[in-house]
Amino acid sequence: MRVLFLSVPTGQGHHQAAKAVTEAFSDHKDVECRFLDIVDYVSPMLAESLQKGYLLSTKMMPKAYGTFYDLADRRDHSKNSGMGRVVKSILNRKLLKYLKHYDPDVIVATHVVSAIALTYLRKKYPIRAKIIAIVTDFALHPFWEDADVDYYVTASELLEYQATKKGLPLSKLKPFGIPIQPKFVTKMPQQEARAILGIPAGFTVLMMMGSMGYGNDVFDAIRSLDSMPEEFQVIVVCGNNKKLKARIDAMAKTKTIITYGYTHEVSTLMDAADCIITKPGGLSTSEALAKNLPIIMMDPIPGQEDRNKEYMLNNGLAMAVSDTFPVTEAVYQMLQHPFKMQMLKRNMDILSKPDAARDLAEFMISLCEKQ
Repeated sequence: MRVLFLSVPTGQGHHQAAKAVTEAFSDHKDVECRFLDIVDYVSPMLAESLQKGYLLSTKMMPKAYGTFYDLADRRDHSKNSGMGRVVKSILNRKLLKYLKHYDPDVIVATHVVSAIALTYLRKKYPIRAKIIAIVTDFALHPFWEDADVDYYVTASELLEYQATKKGLPLSKLKPFGIPIQPKFVTKMPQQEARAILGIPAGFTVLMMMGSMGYGNDVFDAIRSLDSMPEEFQVIVVCGNNKKLKARIDAMAKTKTIITYGYTHEVSTLMDAADCIITKPGGLSTSEALAKNLPIIMMDPIPGQEDRNKEYMLNNGLAMAVSDTFPVTEAVYQMLQHPFKMQMLKRNMDILSKPDAARDLAEFMISLCEKQ
């Protein structure tokens, strides 16, 4: 069986979802997986511009990005959005030639743009492969209604109402969850994780704000946490934000504050922590849910991460920092009132879907066996 994952260069979550499903096939030697960034394949220059534009809009102009997202989400879903024309403009015969040459049995779109691209291609040319789209957030983004694929993998059954409003057939929904890598499915004993990392004992707050350097309020949050009289330590994963790491390392501190740059030890860090402060990204949030790690959400990107925050709050899965509920109060509640953490963990046990990647992999195998 040949599986082709198609995405676009807007953040790491879409790539990580593809990687998670690929790893779920590790015991199936007859399955071959390939990953293709459709924009980079057609035009590397366009891919670079798209990635920079996405970073600029979400990091430097988040309100404008959020306004566009909201307008797109509120539009009349029965009318064509024009996204198809945008996608058509970046496609050419080069991509179609690739699909014909590789001839996959299943194509997996991990981004709405790649799903719309496949919709357009399949209307004009014969594509025998089953097409599956993975929605990597806890909401159905704008433009998913413009994609016509065989199946939509969603984060939860609780997204059925949104799907119906967008005109997606419920028969095509597969609420397996957001695929995460196998290392996040298992949990190492906390003391063992701390020993591996060389982290002292004591209540530990893990802070992660994304691999692409988001989180303008991180430094202020660290200073606020450092000023609290309660005893705890903080681990900060700064990702690619070297300036933030240097700034935290240089500040005067009263607590143990350990910083990491970009790291592959996220799973172990989660096992070592008592709670996590994070942006409500789809993948990172799913990883924390699988680890049963209480979540404090902060600095969401307007748009999809605001919707993720709503989902988490509405289902009792996390706390959220706001102007009237500072990060210090959230951590204080975790420290002083353990029942708060237990309440979150209980809800996580009910709604988390740690086996999403495996379930999707098995579903794809069953699809091919039926053909």
